[in-house]
Amino acid sequence: MLLTDSRASKCDFFYIRKAIFMKRIINYFETRACAPAYSGWVLSGITICFFGAAINTMAGWLYVISGVSCALLVIAAVLPSSSLKRLSIRRHPIEPVTAGDDLVVEFEITNQSKQDVSLLSVKDILPYTLNTLPVVSNQHAINIIGAKSSYSFSYHINAERRGLYRWHTVEFRSGAPFGLFWSRREHNCPAYSIVYPQVLPLTTCPLIDEIGLDSSCRGNPQGNPLMQATEGLMRSLRPYHVMDPIRLVHWRTSARYGELRVREFETITGGQDIIIALDSGGKWDEENFEQAVIAAASLYFYAMHQQMNVQLWTKDTGLVKGERSVLETLAATTPLQDGVITELPKLPIIWLSQNPVTLSSINNGSRWLLWQPKSPETQEVINREAPGIILSHDEQLQVQLQKRLGNGL
Repeated sequence: MLLTDSRASKCDFFYIRKAIFMKRIINYFETRACAPAYSGWVLSGITICFFGAAINTMAGWLYVISGVSCALLVIAAVLPSSSLKRLSIRRHPIEPVTAGDDLVVEFEITNQSKQDVSLLSVKDILPYTLNTLPVVSNQHAINIIGAKSSYSFSYHINAERRGLYRWHTVEFRSGAPFGLFWSRREHNCPAYSIVYPQVLPLTTCPLIDEIGLDSSCRGNPQGNPLMQATEGLMRSLRPYHVMDPIRLVHWRTSARYGELRVREFETITGGQDIIIALDSGGKWDEENFEQAVIAAASLYFYAMHQQMNVQLWTKDTGLVKGERSVLETLAATTPLQDGVITELPKLPIIWLSQNPVTLSSINNGSRWLLWQPKSPETQEVINREAPGIILSHDEQLQVQLQKRLGNGL
C-alpha cells in the first residue's frame, strides 16, 4: 500500500512539473511571438498528415488542401501580434473610496487602425496587495472592436483595507482572426487609488467633549479659563446634578419627566486647538494599528462636527489639517517601528499609542487611547493626571470611543 502511494505521488509530481514546464514555454512564445491554441495544434497535425499523404500518392488535391491549411496557419500566426500593435488603452482616474467599499476601475480601448480587431482579452495586472482580494473580474473578453472606434468597460474590486494602491500594466491577449494562435503583450497603464480608513459615526465622545473641563486643563496656553458653556446653542437636556446652576433647569421638560432636567450647551473651547496625535513612530501590532487609524479618523471628524479647531499629527507628516489631507495621510501612514518619540506638539493632544510608557511625555490637559498588544509586556501606565481609555479587543471600537474616561494607573 505504501509503495503504491509512493509511486502515485511520484507520478503526480512528474505531471505537475511537466505542466509547469509547458506553461512556461507557452508563456515565452505568447509574449514574444505567438503560441498555438489546441485548435492550432490539431490543424497543424492535419496539415502534416495531408502533406504526407500528398507526397505518397502524388494526388494534386491533397497538395491543395495541405497548401491552404499551411497558408491558414501562417496567417493565423502573424495576425494576432500585429493586431495588438494597433490598440491603445487609457485608464480613467480611480475615485477614492472608504475601506470596505468597491473600487471602480474603468478603461477605454481605442482601435487606431482601419481594420477590426477581434477575439481580444484584456487583463488588468492588480497591485500586489490587492491580489488576494475578491474581484468581480479583472479580465474582460471582447468579441470585436470596430475600425477607428473605441470600447469601454469597467470592473469592481472590494478594497477591504486602507492604503495607497498603484497599477502599472494591462495585458492584451488576442487570437485574431481564427483563434488558432494567441499572442500576448503588456501595455503601460499607470494609475493609483486611495482607500480611506473608515470613519465611525460617534454620537458622543467624552474624550473630546470633556477636554478643557477637568482640573488638569483649566486654562489654555494663554491662561484663559476653559469652562462649560452656560449660554449659546443648546445641545441636549440631561438630568440635574447637584452643582448645576438652577437657572439652567428647563422647567417644562422637568414637569413632563417628573424630575429636574437642565439644558446642556455646546462646549466652548476658547479657540484652543485640539490635536489628534497618532504614535506612528512606535511599535504596533498590525491589527491594533489599523484600529488606531480608524479611531484617529473618527475623532478628527467628530471634533470637526463639534466646530472645534482640530488637527492631525503623525511623526512622518507633522501637523495636518483639512478633510482630504487628513484622510490621505491616514490612508498612507504606517508604523515606523523605530520606537523613538520625537517632540510632541506643545498643545493638549489626544494621544493614540500602544506603548504605555509614552503617556508620561504628553502635556497637561491631554487625553489618551491605549491599545494593549496581543503579548502584553509588564509596563505601567505612567500618567495619573491625564485621563484616557484602555481599549479592549472584546468590545467594538465605536462603543469604546463613546465611553467615559478613566485615569492612568
